Amino acid sequence: MTASPVDTRADVVRAAKELETLLHCQIATASDLSLLRHSISRPSESVGIYKHLCRPYDTPFCSRLRASFSELESLSKIFSFARDATSQLGEWCADQVWKDALTEEESLKAERKVERMFFRDQENRPIELLNKELARLREVKNIVRHWKFGPPTIEGNSLSPKVLLLHQYLALTFEKPTDAKCIIFVKRRKTARLLLKLLGQIGSSHMRPDLLIGSNLGDCGDVKISFRQQVITLMKFTKGEVNCLIATSIAEEGLDIPDCNLVIRFDLYDTLIQYIQSRGRARHANSKYLHMVEEDNKAHFQAVNDVRSGEQVMRKFCEALPADRLLQGNEAKLETALLKEKAEQKYTDPETGATLTYASSLVVLAHFVSCLPHGSDTTQQVVYTMSVENKQFVCEVILPENSPLHSATGPPASRKSTAKQSAAFEACIILRKRGYLDKHLLSTYHIQLPHMRNALLALNTKKSNEYKMRIKPKLWAETRGLRPERLYMTVLQLESPENLGRSCHPLALLTRTRLPKFPAFPLFLHADKTSNVLCESLPASFEVDVPMMAELTEFTHRIYNDVFNKIYEVDEAVMSYWLAPVIPGWMHYITKRNPKILVDWATVKFVHQNQEEFIWTPKTPHNKLLHRFVVDRFLGSRRFYSEAVETTLRPRDPIPEGSVRNKNKNFRKDILDHSVSLWSNSRKSQVFHEDQPVIRMYQIPTRRNFLDKMTEDDKKDDDKDQTMCYVCPEPLRFSALPISVVSMAYLFPSIIHRLESYLITLEACDLLGLSIKPELALEAMTKDSDNTDEHKAEQVHLQRGMGKNYERLEFIGDCFLKMATSIPLFSSNPDDSEFEFHVKRMVMICNKNLLKTALDLKIYEYIRTKGFLRRTWNPQGMKQLAGKDWNKPLEETDKHHLGDKSVADVCEALIGAALLSPNKVGEVANMDMAVQAVSTLVSSEHHNVTKWADYYPLYKKPRYQLAQATASQLDLAMQVEMIHDYHFKYPRLLRSAFVHPSCTFAAEKIPCYQRLEFLGDSLLDMASINFLFHRHPDKDPQWLTEHKMAMVSNKFLAALSVKLGFHKHLRSSTTVIEHQNRQYIAELEDAEREAKGARDYWMNTKQPPKNLSDIVEAYIGAVFVDSEFNYKEVERFFDAHIRWFFEDMFIYDTFANNHPTTYLHKVMELSFGCINYRLMASELPAVVPGGPVTSIAVVMIHDQIICEGQASSGKNAKVKASQNALKLVKGISSREFKHHYGCDCEGNTKQWVGQDGGRMEMVGTAI
Repeated sequence: MTASPVDTRADVVRAAKELETLLHCQIATASDLSLLRHSISRPSESVGIYKHLCRPYDTPFCSRLRASFSELESLSKIFSFARDATSQLGEWCADQVWKDALTEEESLKAERKVERMFFRDQENRPIELLNKELARLREVKNIVRHWKFGPPTIEGNSLSPKVLLLHQYLALTFEKPTDAKCIIFVKRRKTARLLLKLLGQIGSSHMRPDLLIGSNLGDCGDVKISFRQQVITLMKFTKGEVNCLIATSIAEEGLDIPDCNLVIRFDLYDTLIQYIQSRGRARHANSKYLHMVEEDNKAHFQAVNDVRSGEQVMRKFCEALPADRLLQGNEAKLETALLKEKAEQKYTDPETGATLTYASSLVVLAHFVSCLPHGSDTTQQVVYTMSVENKQFVCEVILPENSPLHSATGPPASRKSTAKQSAAFEACIILRKRGYLDKHLLSTYHIQLPHMRNALLALNTKKSNEYKMRIKPKLWAETRGLRPERLYMTVLQLESPENLGRSCHPLALLTRTRLPKFPAFPLFLHADKTSNVLCESLPASFEVDVPMMAELTEFTHRIYNDVFNKIYEVDEAVMSYWLAPVIPGWMHYITKRNPKILVDWATVKFVHQNQEEFIWTPKTPHNKLLHRFVVDRFLGSRRFYSEAVETTLRPRDPIPEGSVRNKNKNFRKDILDHSVSLWSNSRKSQVFHEDQPVIRMYQIPTRRNFLDKMTEDDKKDDDKDQTMCYVCPEPLRFSALPISVVSMAYLFPSIIHRLESYLITLEACDLLGLSIKPELALEAMTKDSDNTDEHKAEQVHLQRGMGKNYERLEFIGDCFLKMATSIPLFSSNPDDSEFEFHVKRMVMICNKNLLKTALDLKIYEYIRTKGFLRRTWNPQGMKQLAGKDWNKPLEETDKHHLGDKSVADVCEALIGAALLSPNKVGEVANMDMAVQAVSTLVSSEHHNVTKWADYYPLYKKPRYQLAQATASQLDLAMQVEMIHDYHFKYPRLLRSAFVHPSCTFAAEKIPCYQRLEFLGDSLLDMASINFLFHRHPDKDPQWLTEHKMAMVSNKFLAALSVKLGFHKHLRSSTTVIEHQNRQYIAELEDAEREAKGARDYWMNTKQPPKNLSDIVEAYIGAVFVDSEFNYKEVERFFDAHIRWFFEDMFIYDTFANNHPTTYLHKVMELSFGCINYRLMASELPAVVPGGPVTSIAVVMIHDQIICEGQASSGKNAKVKASQNALKLVKGISSREFKHHYGCDCEGNTKQWVGQDGGRMEMVGTAI
C-alpha cells in the first residue's frame, strides 16, 4: 500500500481513486494487517533530543571571505550553505565547505559555470567583466588553498549539538568490534560529504563509513558518484566492509538496501512516504529507528506526530476496504486527472502522411541513433542538456559522435519535458531536411552509409582487366625518321668494374635528344659480386657527319651481331640509339664542351675497317689468337674469351677432364670433334686441319638477366672452373670487338631495359605534370607479381629483377592522400560535421575514384609488370634479318592483366613518389608536388589546389575563433604552452580542442573538438608514418602498418594525453566520462610506476576512454590551424613528445603481433610451415533492398574454406575470420595440422599412423 494518498493531506479515498485512474491500477492490501508482523519485523523507535542550535552565522574565516568577495554571484550558494552549516553542523564543517568547494577541479567547474552564464546572458557586456570575475574566483581559491584548517574538537563551537548527539550514538554502537550496520539519513549531498569527513576523524576505529548518494551532479563542492560506485558501495555494505552508510533519499527507495540494525534520521523526513520507507530499512531483528529532533522545536515534534498519525489514517483506510480488499469503482475521469496536452508543432510528410509530434519525436530520434553503426563495446544514446533562460527551460540534444548531426536546440518552454521534446523535434526536422530520415520518418543512414563507405571497388573479388602496356618509351619513336646531325652522349660505366672479373670499357649511349639524369642501379655480376651502373648524361651535343655515322652504325651493328647473334637492316634513320667505346680517363675531359673527344674513335674505326670475319688459317700467328672475343661460326650462342694456346695438346687428343663438353653426346671423341657444333650431315661437307692449335678458352655463360640475383643454376654456370674449355680455332670466328667492349656490351641489354623503364615511367609523370625522381617513378609503377598488394603472402608469378615494387610508396602515398584531402574539407566546409567530412573524404580517396582517373589518363599503359627477358629484347625500330625470332614483328606495346585495386594502388604510390622527390638539396619531402599529384589523381571539386600554400587561403576563420578570449581561455593557453612550447594566437581555438561533444555550444559559444580531431588524426598519421618510413627503409608495408598502429592507437595517445596533462583541461558534461578517466589514469600511473622507466608501460593497461586520445589529435589539429597550416609544427610536436617512445620500434612487436590477422600469418608460416593459405574478403548483397551491406571474409587452407567471418566492413570481417581460424588451429600440433588440411608445403605429407599401426582417426575437430 502506497502512502502517497495520505501525503496529499486531502480526502484519502478521493486521492486513492485519482491515483488508480492515473496509473490504471487498483490498490490492494492484506486482509489481516496483523499478519504482516510475522513476516516483516518492525524496529523499535526512539527520539533523540539535542540541545538548541544556534542561529546561523559566519565563521571568522567565512567573514574574511565575505568581506572581500561577497559581490561574486558564483559564491552565493557557498556562502549560504557555509552559514547554515555553522548552525546544523558546527564551525569545523562550515569551514570545510570552502575547502571542498574550491579544489582545483571544483574551481574549474565554477569558472565554467561563470563563463556559461556570461555567454548565455551576455547582452553586449564587455569581456573584461568576465575576466575580472574569473580573476576574483582564482584569488578566493588561492586564499582557501593556503588557509590552515584545524582538526575538529568536541568542545566549543567546533561541532553543533546535533552532530555531538550523532557522535554519541555512533560511539556506543561501534565502541567495540560488531556486526552492526547503520544508515544515517540526511537531506543534502553536501551534508553527507561533510559528515563522512568528520566521522573519518572522530569516529570509532571499528566504524567504516561510506557515502550513498544519487549520481546527479550538484553544485561546486559536490561529490561525484556513479551508478557503478553506488552498486559497489552496497556490495561492501552487504559484506560488512562498510558498516555505516551516510545516505540521502536514494537509500529510501529504488535500491536494494541490505537489512541493518540502526537507522538514524539525522535530518527529519518531510512526508509519510519518506518515514515509512526509511524505517523499512531497519528490517533486522531488534533493530532501532532514531528520530533526531531539536529541543523545544515544535516543528520537529509535530513532524514526528504527523507521520505517526498519518500511519494510523492509512491503517484505517485499509481496514475500511471491501471484503475482497479491492477498491471498487472508477468514477474519476481521466480528463480531470491529466492536463490537456498543449497544442504543439507537428510535421506531416506530404507524400505518406507520416506525422511527427513533440511526443513521437523522442522515439523517432532514439530509433535513428540506434541505427548508427557502432562497435560492440559502445552504446549509442542521446544526451539532453537543460539550461534556464529568462525563467524558461531550453534543452539541447547531443547525438553520438558518428552521427551526421551533432546537436540541435529547441525553443524555450515552461516545462522540462516540453523543452526536451522540442529539442528532439528540431533534431528530427533537420535530419528529415538533410535526407537522413525518409518519408516514413525512418532512418536512411544505414542505406546511405554503406554506399558512401563502399565508394570503393569490390576489390576483394580480385577483378582484373587486360590493358595495353608500353614496352618502349615514346622518346625513341618521336626522334626517329632522319639521319641525325647531332648526338647527345650518356656514358655507361660500372662503379666497381673489378667485380666483373675482366677488363671493362665504358660505353657511350648516343641519342638524338639528351636523356635525363638516371640514378645508379645495381647489376648482379657474379654470385657474390655486384656493381652499380653509373649513367652520366652530358649536357652538350656534338655534330656528326656521314662517315662518322657510318662508323658508329657499323660498330653498333657489330655488337648486335657478334655479341647477341642478331642481324638488323642497316638504316640510320630508324635507329633509336648508337653505342661507342669511351676513351680511358674520359672523366678528365668531361668539362670540355664537345663530347665528341670522349669517343674512342680508334676502336670504332678499327671495327669499321675489319668488317670481314677473321678466321684462323695455318698462317695465323698464335699471338693473334689470344685475348680475343670468339664466336662459333655455326652456333652463335657459343661464345668464348680466348685465354692461351695449349702447346701440349693436339686436335685429336681426348677432351681434358673438367672441360665444358658439347651438348651433343655423339661429338665428344676428341677436342676437334668437340669444337665443331655442326650436326652429322653438315659435318660431311667440312674438312678441318689436323695440325691447328688447341686454345684454352672461357665459355661465356648463357645467363642474361644481370638485374636479378643469380639462381643456383646460374651460379654453377658462372663458375670459371666449370666453364673452362679447350677448342680448336678453325670452326670459330674472331671478332674485331675488344674484350673490354664486349664485357660491357653483354651488360647493355639489362642496362637499356632499366633505362627504358625509367623513361616510360617518367613519361607517365610528365602526363601528370610531376617531376618525380626516375628511381621513385619506376618504383611507384612496378608491380612485380600478381599479388603485389598482398603483403607477406607468397608472390604469385614473380617477375625477377624488377627492383622495388610500389608497396612502400603506396603506403606513404595513401597516408598523404588522407591528410591532403582532409585539409581542404576542414577549411572549405565550416558547417560540416565530422561525419560529413568522413563521407566526402571517402568519396575522394576511394579506389573507385582513383581508378576512374587512372583509366581516363591511361596510366595503366605505363605500369611495369614484366621483368627483363634477353631472348625477347630488341632495339626498337630496326628490322631484324637474322637471329632468334627474327620473323616476329616488333611491337611498341604489349598486353598485361591488372587488378582494379592494383591500378588504384599505383596512383597512391605516385603520390608517395611525388612527396619523396624534393626540389632542393637537404629537403626530405616535396609537399607542393604531392599536393599537385593529389589534385590530379583525385580530380575532385573539393581538392583543386596545386601547392601546399594554397590550403590556408581556403580557411575562413570562424567567429568563435576570432572572438575575444576570456581569462580562463587565456589561462588555458598559458598552461598548455608550458607543456608544449607553442604560443596560441587564438586561445579560443585551443579551448575547442578540449571541449567534449557532450558539452553544449551555448556554454562558451565554442564547438566541440570533433572537427579538429578529424584534422589532427590525419596529421598525426602522416607524422607517424613519415617517421617509420624513413627510420626503417627495409621494412615492408605490413610491418610498417602493424607498428604504426601502436603509435596512433587509443592506448598510446590516451597515455600521452595523461603524461602531458591534457586530461586536466577536458570539459565534459557527464560524470561518467570523468569517472572513467580517473579510473584509467590511476591504472596508468600504477603501470608506469611498475615499469621502472620502460617506454612501453602504456601497453599494460585496459582500453582507455577514447576522449583522452581524441584531445591529443584535436590539439594537433588546433596547432596546425593556429600556425596557419604549418606542418613543421606538427612534426615538432611529434619529435618533442612522441618520438621518444618509439626510438626502438622492436619493443612493440608484441603489440603488432597481437592483431588477429598478423598473428594468423605468423602461426601459419612459422608454427605450421604452411604457405598455401589465403585470407579473402568480399561484399554480400543486401538481403532486403536498400538494407545494409555485409562483408564476408574466409580463410582458405590448400583451397579448402575452413572458417568465415562477417562484419559491416571487409577489414573487420577479416579480423573475425582470423579469430575463428586461430580458434580452430589452437593447440594442435604441426603433424595434426598437416594431416587435417593435407598440407605438404614443407615436403610430402607422411601418413599419420597411431601406435597400433593403423590410420589414426581424428575426432572432435571443427572442420
